[in-house]
Formats: sequence, C-alpha cells, structure tokens
Amino acid sequence: MLIDAARRIDPDLTLVNRNPWQGIEDKSTVRGLWARLRIAWAWLASYPLLIFAYLRMPRHDIVLVPYLGNLDVVLLLPFARLRGARICWDMFISLYDTIVIDRKLLPEGSWRARALYHFERASVRLADKVLMDTRAHAAYVRDLYKAPPNKLSSVWVGAETALFRPTPMPARSGPVEVLFYGQFIALHGLETLIDAIDLIEASPPRGDGLACRFTIVGTGQEAAAIDARIARQGLRNLRRIDWVDYTELPDLIATSDICLGIFAGEGKAGRVIPNKMFQILASGRALITRDSPAARELVEPGAAIRLVRPADPRALAEEVVALARDLRDPVRGPHVAAHAAKMPAVDEKLVARQLASCLRSLLQGHAAGP
Repeated sequence: MLIDAARRIDPDLTLVNRNPWQGIEDKSTVRGLWARLRIAWAWLASYPLLIFAYLRMPRHDIVLVPYLGNLDVVLLLPFARLRGARICWDMFISLYDTIVIDRKLLPEGSWRARALYHFERASVRLADKVLMDTRAHAAYVRDLYKAPPNKLSSVWVGAETALFRPTPMPARSGPVEVLFYGQFIALHGLETLIDAIDLIEASPPRGDGLACRFTIVGTGQEAAAIDARIARQGLRNLRRIDWVDYTELPDLIATSDICLGIFAGEGKAGRVIPNKMFQILASGRALITRDSPAARELVEPGAAIRLVRPADPRALAEEVVALARDLRDPVRGPHVAAHAAKMPAVDEKLVARQLASCLRSLLQGHAAGP
C-alpha cells in the first residue's frame, strides 16, 4: 500500500529492495537456531547489493525506507547524506515495543532488550522523518525515545480497495455469523473473545431464538494456548480455521454479518489500528473492536460500529448479542446495513495524501535548515 501511495506522489518512483522474509507469513513462527541463522544471513548478505544499487540510482530528494528498516536506516545514512537525500522511515510499529513489551519474547531489562532499545532509538534519531500507523502510536514512540516533536508523523495502513469491496449484508434468518481473523498474538486479546463466546453460550435461551455462530481464523504465537482454551471450555458454536489465503479474506468477510477487531486491555492494543479494521470497513461490514484513542482517530461508535471496554468479556458478549439482535430486527437491521455501507474506506488515494503531507513537511524543514 505504501509503495503504491508513493508511486501516486511520484510516478517515477525507483525501487531498490531485497526480501529475506520471502514466503514467511508470520515472523514470530520462525523458531530454531538454524532457521534464524538462515534469515539473518539472507538479511545481512543483501546489504552490499542494496547499497551498490542505491549508489547507481538517479538523483533524488528523499529515500523512503519501509517497515523493519531499523538497520537499513543506520547503514543507509552516510550514503544518503553523500547524495544529499533525506531519510523517511516507515517505522510502522516499534520493534522493541512489539518484542519486549507486547509479545514478551525478551525479558524487559535483559541485556538483549536493552540492546534492542538503544539500537532502535539510534534508528529513530538518525532518520529525518519517522512514520507510525496512528497519532497515538507516534506520540508513544516520541516519548519512548525522547525524539524531537516534529520527527514523528502518522500515515494509516489502509486497505486494498480493489480487493476489499463493499458487499450487501447476507440475507438470511439463521444464526448471525461472527468472524474473527488475525495472528494469534497478545495484541488481539483472544482470551477475552473466547470468554465472551463462553458467556454467550452459557446465557439462558432467549425467546427470540437469536443465535450467534463464531468463526476464528488464524495462527501464531498463542495458537496452542488458545486452542487448548477452546477445547477446555467446550464451545459448541465455534468453527476454527488455521489460516486462509489473503486473497480469500474478502469472501470470508462477505459471508459474515459481524467482524471482530482486537480486545487486549493494555499497551500497544490501544495505540494501533489493525490492518483488518481497514479491511472490514472497506468491505462494509459491522465491526466490534476495543475502544481506544487510536480507534477513534478513524471511527466513532454508531449503528454498525461498536467500541467496547478492553479486556472485558462480558462487555464484548453483551455488544455481540446487541448488534446481532439489531441485525435481525426488521426495523433496525436495514439501518445497521446502511451505516455499514457508508463506513470510511481508507484507500490508496487517502494514504497517498497523508504520505505527501509528511514528505512536504520533511522537505520544508530541510529547506529551512538550522
């Protein structure tokens, strides 16, 4: 999305890239010494080739470094300065925050965690402009690394609207289909969702005969623990799918009545807008996700958008049932569908406008000089 947005700004955009992660969907699933060494070797071996290719590129004002460019920024800096170019780094999310604070893959305070912190802080300080996915996230990283006020800006992730398109709500009278998809990481708060489903199933039968059927799609760091929790709680109205191809997601969304976002209670979950939230909005589906400053940068509660207290299974269960009841109501249902169809779609054009604004501020700041 960011490359396409950049190409809208400059049709003559030149790409210099190599991808050591080719074929790996979820980087947290790379385990074992040899697997990690292979990735590390492919990663490091690509830099001499990248630098050689960069030095042969036509004259330019800005180098846009994409996500996971922590090392790229450090290595590129002297060559960018040699060519008189500014570095704009799409940091997107903090590697330190993700690995240490959110996923807890390294103990906070350990030497490796401290090394990662100082390395990422250096990358932030060396880049001329750093992009995050939300204003809330940009403010957090600015405080985390004590960066200058104008160093960080935000550009939304957006969704490929050629792939994720609005479709009419399914016309059916049976169970309300509720969909969750994503990587099984702490950010998503899957324990909250599983407990909410348990509460719904344990509630007394309703006179209106309303029923909800859940589909959970994904894998990742917490998959084994979540699957064990599902089995232990004996959930009946739940279908588990390990993964689907990215191109199949639009059809999966289209066959659902309600789509779910994230529900974790602290930290990063309150600062990000997950990719799937943009995809769900672009697809015109009713959405339930946790309330947060980041979420409210994009949406406000309404007929088809429900924001719930984070890490609160009961609040989530009540909102799922309330929205399901609205969808099956002959009066409120069309209102929910109409609201869902009018939800904002953050497409390539909008992302390009945000990116262009950030790049203009970078060039203007450089022109002003010290």
